[in-house]
Amino acid sequence: MTFLESDAGSTLSAPALVGEDGPRVFRAGFIPLVDASVLIAAAEFGFAAREGLAIDLVKDVSWANIRDRLAFRQFDIAHMLSPMPVASMLGLGSNPSPTIAPFSLGRGGNAITLSIRLFARMQETGLLGPQEDALANARALAAVLKSLRERGEAVPTFGVTYPFSSHHYEMRYWLAAGGIDPDRDVKLVVVPPPLTSDALAAGAIDGFCVGAPWNMVASARGVGRIVAAKQDIWPSAPEKVLGLRPDFAEKHREHVLRLLVALDAAARWCDDRANHTALAEVLAEPRYLSTPAELLRHVLSGEFGLDDQGNRRMIPDYIGFHAGHANYPRPSQALWIYSQMIRWGQTSFSHAGLDAVLSAYRPDLYRAALGDQAPDTTQDLRAEGMEADDGFMDGHVFNPADIPAYVAAFPVRADTGLSFDDES
Repeated sequence: MTFLESDAGSTLSAPALVGEDGPRVFRAGFIPLVDASVLIAAAEFGFAAREGLAIDLVKDVSWANIRDRLAFRQFDIAHMLSPMPVASMLGLGSNPSPTIAPFSLGRGGNAITLSIRLFARMQETGLLGPQEDALANARALAAVLKSLRERGEAVPTFGVTYPFSSHHYEMRYWLAAGGIDPDRDVKLVVVPPPLTSDALAAGAIDGFCVGAPWNMVASARGVGRIVAAKQDIWPSAPEKVLGLRPDFAEKHREHVLRLLVALDAAARWCDDRANHTALAEVLAEPRYLSTPAELLRHVLSGEFGLDDQGNRRMIPDYIGFHAGHANYPRPSQALWIYSQMIRWGQTSFSHAGLDAVLSAYRPDLYRAALGDQAPDTTQDLRAEGMEADDGFMDGHVFNPADIPAYVAAFPVRADTGLSFDDES
């Protein structure tokens, strides 16, 4: 699919241009994931209409398409991976185009799933305890990889959704915490989210990190075992954001601020468990996720089917849309993303880079729209991972004031760069 074609193959017209004194139609690109819920709810349940706006949602299949369609003005706004605006402002990747994020679409929703065959080999190590433990799972995988090397067997291939994605950095973080070098001990490839379960079933990959519902789809099919959730790695890790071009935000500032108000109301609605049945039914429709509503209700409640053998796990905050300032585009989170790009050789540290990263997340627009709903400005550059219920799985704390020292403290990090192509 090119950026000029819709899912049905027809040519997209340019987004509707409406006068500043009238309603605005926002053409919005999205990937079929549960964390697109806030955009979908804003369009479907009247929150955008209350602000005199309309959202024209267009389903796409890859993050590269989303990036290109926004850059070439096929989209006004987009459901985006939280690192994408950071990468764009750093000039990284193919076709980097200035992109900002004035609103986060929520937290959570990711997990890591491995093939049943690979998980069985991990069980044979005797390193897995009776409780689900992401770190124990990573260490058991490290033991399996050591055995593979000794036998001269091929390393496993793991899928991530995009080179500049939370999934990519979370997969690497999980592997490295277990003593695995992501650039030497495994192979990483890019697989679009809706294709991950099929790729695992076909044996094209041995595992993946992706957002809901695709981990549970794989486990329900009996082809995968969930071994870690986002909350195990870092609960507050930024996930999806609202992406838009800075020139668009400047030209249509009043409408963008009204859009943020609508999204805030939609996020509150999505967080209310009383609305999850209605939300799941809309998400299940073919034009959105095309996934059984019952499975989506489990996702929204945080009830994991880890495999098809009846093993389950409850993570009450597996996916959150509003509570705890989940929609605030916190600059320290953007800087943590920058630290991971440095750690894995995608870029290097510089003061110019710092300025570019801080220009990607726009709390000023959030504050202009939502005022006192924003956290105190002293939280903008806070240390991340210090709270007992919000720590990193390996115990590290991120200090945004000294990114080079933070990166240097990790025993596993890139020496020369990434081992897979930077394009999807």
